[in-house]
This record gives sequence, structure tokens and C-alpha cells, in this order.
Amino acid sequence: MTKQTYNRRQMLARSGAGAGMLGLASLLGSEGMLRAASNSSTLDPLAPKQPHFEPKAKAVIWLFINGGPSHVDTWDYKPELEKSDGKELEGFDKFTGFFSGSVGPLMKSPFKFEQHGECGKHVSEIFPKLSQHVDKMAFVHSAYAKSNNHSPALFMANTGFTQMGFPCVGSWATYGLGSESRDLPAFVVMSDPKGRGLPKGYSANWGAGFLPSVYQGTWLKPSGDPIENLNRPKELNEPRQRAQLDLLARLNQGHFEENPAEKELAARIESFELAYRMQSAAPEALDIDSEPEHIQTAYGVDDDRCAHFARQCLTARRMVERGVRFVQIYSGGNENQRSWDGHNDILGNHSQFAGETDKPVAALLGDLAQRGLLDSTLVVWGGEFGRLPVAQKSAKPGRDHNPHAMTYWFAGGGAKGGTSYGATDEVGHKAADDRVNVHDLHATILHLLGMQHKQLTFRHNGRDFRLTDVEGEVIHDIVS
Repeated sequence: MTKQTYNRRQMLARSGAGAGMLGLASLLGSEGMLRAASNSSTLDPLAPKQPHFEPKAKAVIWLFINGGPSHVDTWDYKPELEKSDGKELEGFDKFTGFFSGSVGPLMKSPFKFEQHGECGKHVSEIFPKLSQHVDKMAFVHSAYAKSNNHSPALFMANTGFTQMGFPCVGSWATYGLGSESRDLPAFVVMSDPKGRGLPKGYSANWGAGFLPSVYQGTWLKPSGDPIENLNRPKELNEPRQRAQLDLLARLNQGHFEENPAEKELAARIESFELAYRMQSAAPEALDIDSEPEHIQTAYGVDDDRCAHFARQCLTARRMVERGVRFVQIYSGGNENQRSWDGHNDILGNHSQFAGETDKPVAALLGDLAQRGLLDSTLVVWGGEFGRLPVAQKSAKPGRDHNPHAMTYWFAGGGAKGGTSYGATDEVGHKAADDRVNVHDLHATILHLLGMQHKQLTFRHNGRDFRLTDVEGEVIHDIVS
């Protein structure tokens, strides 16, 4: 029997409807119109997925206030603390914080508080711009952490566990919902660029843990090229690169079909394709210099004090505008005076970091609202724990870590603006009314994204894990 061979043109003509049908399939695929007919979660782990119910938010921007912002010096007004300035806190456990030998008396806030907005919210003077947006914010004043140490508290805030190795919120969100963007990462992370280093725990804070690695955060470098190898090598033109990727995809896909349990293969295939598409899309998305001058000025791009954070907030808006699911921005670096970790000189420390973030974050809220994006974008502000109402003794007094109380606020994305939930005691030492743990915060974020936190699971080592472990209640009072 004679073996019949075909050239490429004959093969295309005989295998369906020729090049026209291939072109149509490619076009429909790029628009997401073919995914319903295929097992998209297997072929493309970042393909958009249906939420459990109608979502309030489509994207999240989490402003991570790294180091532990002092709630009693920012959003949690405590007139009783001012009255009790200099007195001992009765029954205080000196091991609550990190420096048991430096415990001082109760210390009033060095900042003045004034009421703002229709809701009459008391806000510290360090937020002159953000105070104008309190009617957009839903405050949670009764949150608390499980550790007084930065690394485990950071892991807890990000992953729901104090140990490293678990998926973070951004990874769970993209695992559950996929990405609306075909050409940009689903989950983007930006860190403090002023030579202060990464937060403690480093990239484990935005890692995918035991989820497929395609769901981990893409860290944008604070200096130089924001993404490694974003530019195509000079010796490799586009047709050659496309041919290499096609061959690699065929080999990987063939192996994957024989070994469907190897989920990392699908993630690896998609990571190569995403990297290829990003070579065109990412430079445009990251080009904030193309923004109108008045927008850049509003964010503070031309202001040396806050320029770095301004660029990151503006980048975050451009990312969610282009379908990125989750963006996290870290204010502050590794420790102490390089972050909101005000052990010494709480006045100088918080004045500095509030000055770096107030204008950019206020501009972000206003810009999102003006563009009609705030309704579908949840903005979260908060860190790993709060700070104690007693002084930490030093030349310029500061405040030690306080795992018993911290403040978070939510804006947009279905959050009920102008509301406050829960309360700390009279001096801000402990969460007292309607206490909220980190699992509750996570459950609320997932709820606003249209996901039931108990149903979002992943089997690992014979157990169905979830972001909220075996806890978590949605804070319905702050949901509109």
C-alpha cells in the first residue's frame, strides 16, 4: 500500500475548512468564545470561571500597610486614651508586644483627630486627602491577629495560616475565578522601592503554596525592568519564537494528556504562553507616562515624597482596567523605620509613611470612581497587626506590636461606604465588640468576589484545604 503524503497547504485544505477556519478559531479563542465547549480549567488554568453567585467586585487592590500600622493613630479615635495619658494600663501583659523590657504607660496619640464626611468619621490629621473619602469606606475596628511577630502575622494576613507554604488570598482568588486579562498576569504584586527591602517572609507572602504555580503573584521589580526577560532576545524574531512555543506546547500537551493528574503541566504551558503575550501587552500597561499630566499630578507622580507609591497606585488602576484580577501593593519594607513598624518615634514614622501614601491612595479612589471602576473594584487597606496604646520607651517614644487589635477598611466593590463595624476597648488595647479574625476578613473578600469561602477548596495531601481553614464568617454589616 502506497503511503500518501501531503504538504502543509494540502493538509490545511483537507483537515476541516482550511486556514479560514483556523483563523476563525484563533479569533474566537482569543475572545474567550470557545472556552465553554472545552475543559477550560484543564487547557487554560487562567480562563475566566463562573463565580458561585453574582459578585459585587471583579477585582481587588489590596494596599498592604506593612509593619503594623497603629490603629489608635490613624482611624480608631480614642478620646479616653488622651484622658489617660501617662497612666499605667491595669493588668497589662508586658509580653503582648515584642519588647517586654521597654513597656511604658498609656500614651495619647501625637496626632489630632477631626470628623469628616457625612458619616462624621474621626480621622487622624496624617490623612488630609484620604479623610475626604471616608463616605466610600467601610471600617472594621475589631480585627485581631494570631501572632505578635511580623513573619507569621504576615503569613496569617495573606494566607490564613501563620506558617509559610500556603496559598495567599490573591492566589485563591485567581484559582477560583481565573483572569479577565489574556495578556497580563492575573495577580500582580508591587513592593516598596526605596531600598527598604521586601516584607518579612518575602515572596511567600504572595506565593501559590500547593496550588498550581500559575496562580502565584507576579512581582514587579521596583527598579530596572519590572519583569525579568520581558523583552525578546535580539537573535529571536517573532515567527521563530512562536514556532518554538508551538512545538513546546504540543510536546507538553501530549504528555499532559497521558498524565492528566500532573496539574503543573497545564500551568507550565500557560505560563509560557502568557509570557509571550506579555511581551506586547505589559510594556503598554506599565507605561504610566502615557497618562494625562493632570492624572499623574493627582496621584503625586511629580511629588518626591510620594512618587514611588503614586506610580504603583496608578499602575494598579491601569492593571484592573485591563482585566487583572488581584493587585497587592506593599507600603514599607523589611522592618522598623523602613516600614510602619513604629517602635521608635511613632510621630515621625507614621507621619512619613502616611505622607507617602495619603495622596496616591486618595487619588486612586477618586480615579476609580470617576472611571466607573470603583463599583467593581474592591480596595482593601490594612496590615498584619496593630500597635499598643502604651508607649515603648525610647528617646522618641513609639509603640510595640499589638496582635489584639487592628483596623481594616474596604472601599468600592460592594463595601458599604460610611460604615464602621466592631470596636476596641476604651483605649484601643483589644478588639471588644463584634470581634473579627483574619478568616472573617478573607471570607468577606471572597464573598464580594462572588465566592462562597467554604466551597472554594483544593485537595492536597488527602485533605480539602481552603483559604479560611475551618473558620470564617462574612461580615455582612459592611456589605452593601
